[in-house]
Amino acid sequence: MEYQLIDDIKCYAPEFAHENEGFSADSFEKLYKVEEDNFWFKSRNKVIQGLFKKYLGENKAAEVLEIGCGTGYVLNGLKNRFPSYLLMGSEIHLKGIEFAKKRLPEVDFIQLDATRIPFEGKFDAVGAFDVLEHIEEDVEVMKNVHKSLKKDGLFFISVPQYMFMWSSADDIAFHKRRYTRSEMKQKLESVGFEVEYLSSFVFALFPLMYTSRKLKGKGEANQDEENMEEFNIPPIVNKTFSAFMKIDEFLIRNAVKLPFGGSVIAVARKK
Repeated sequence: MEYQLIDDIKCYAPEFAHENEGFSADSFEKLYKVEEDNFWFKSRNKVIQGLFKKYLGENKAAEVLEIGCGTGYVLNGLKNRFPSYLLMGSEIHLKGIEFAKKRLPEVDFIQLDATRIPFEGKFDAVGAFDVLEHIEEDVEVMKNVHKSLKKDGLFFISVPQYMFMWSSADDIAFHKRRYTRSEMKQKLESVGFEVEYLSSFVFALFPLMYTSRKLKGKGEANQDEENMEEFNIPPIVNKTFSAFMKIDEFLIRNAVKLPFGGSVIAVARKK
């Protein structure tokens, strides 16, 4: 598949490199500033790393691609936890790659549209963390991930859960949908994956999350005022929420499948 070099980055979908409907390019700088300290990003990283350790292993030169890598926060966690992994990051927005390269100057980054992944049988694992909900053709992404994986390759996923949790925050984030566990399982199996682990996430804090979303409502949101509002919280609240999230981390680390929560976490294997 041909690519175009833009700012020394291989761009496989250059028409979407600066603007598209899936995510706001202006959000990357805000994310870059809050991710390191925010309880949700930190806890999600711990869960992701635990699943990689269990299903992929930690002491091998596994080739790992993250699609929709954003500012590189998840990749940076994987690099620090599993230094033997051979990492590659992809993002549809060049603005995201700009920040990701600040974090990980030694990692190879490419620009692509996840519905047209230009690899076949290359990776041991692919990750998509809070990405699929931004893409209308999510099943097409799953097909492309399946094609890009080696035999028995793994697909690691996180997405927001439950359409009844929809609020102005989803509108601001350009979400197309929220998922259920059964929907995720059905879609993965329909393209040839076998689901090895499927659980909710943000279980301990879900009652508070539900209340917050219902108060926020589904009305029109002012993006300039409200974008990233959920991540800008007082330090004492952030510390308290971090303590609650340790419940999720402990249970998932011990292979418990949580019955409800704000997100879905999944690991699927290419048949």
